[in-house]
Amino acid sequence: MDKKKVCVSWSGGRDSSLMLYRLLNDPGYEVSCLMTTVNEETGKVMMHDIPYELLKDQAESLGIPLRAILLGSDPSNKEYERRMKQAVEKLIEDGISVMAFGDLFLEDIRKYREKNLEGTGLSPIFPLWGLTSAESSQAFLDAGFKAAVVCVDGSQLDPSFTGASYTAEFLNRLPEGVDPCGENGEFHTFVHDGPIFKEPVDFRFGSSYVKDERFWYADILPLMEE
Repeated sequence: MDKKKVCVSWSGGRDSSLMLYRLLNDPGYEVSCLMTTVNEETGKVMMHDIPYELLKDQAESLGIPLRAILLGSDPSNKEYERRMKQAVEKLIEDGISVMAFGDLFLEDIRKYREKNLEGTGLSPIFPLWGLTSAESSQAFLDAGFKAAVVCVDGSQLDPSFTGASYTAEFLNRLPEGVDPCGENGEFHTFVHDGPIFKEPVDFRFGSSYVKDERFWYADILPLMEE
């Protein structure tokens, strides 16, 4: 059976890492590349605010090529879709036929992704779809992944969780109503070790900071950056 070449939508966080872990163990797919969206003004991953350099370090440890879609600080849907269309055309040229996303249960986001790829020749798949958040978070920990919380939505979760390690203890501390995978945007993570990595990704924390009086970020940096 010929393997389908797949591009993984990559944020550097726990959902995309668990999805990649599953795909790498699926005989029906060959992971050809990772793709992420990057703020071309700051050089950081959109929403997570992780330096692109750290995602390149992840990709190097994974042994998988990384591609970036460059966007402005506050891109419109039209601009996002235009840049995505260009990226998809290049994937098709390279013989990639599948795009994988790490969504669990948000129907509106899934429909948006499916609509964007409709008629492009690139088929969307959702390897984690249908897992409950409890199942997904436990599978992540059981596999041996290690992650740090790099962004907290202060309107949904106390900013003191910024910079925490994603562990069973962390999950037990979460208030009632906060999704253990952060699926409602409560928090975002950076995965720095686990079964898919050849070696851990080195990093350090700077000072935390807040944006728009709502989103708190751990200033995560490559280890050697001053």
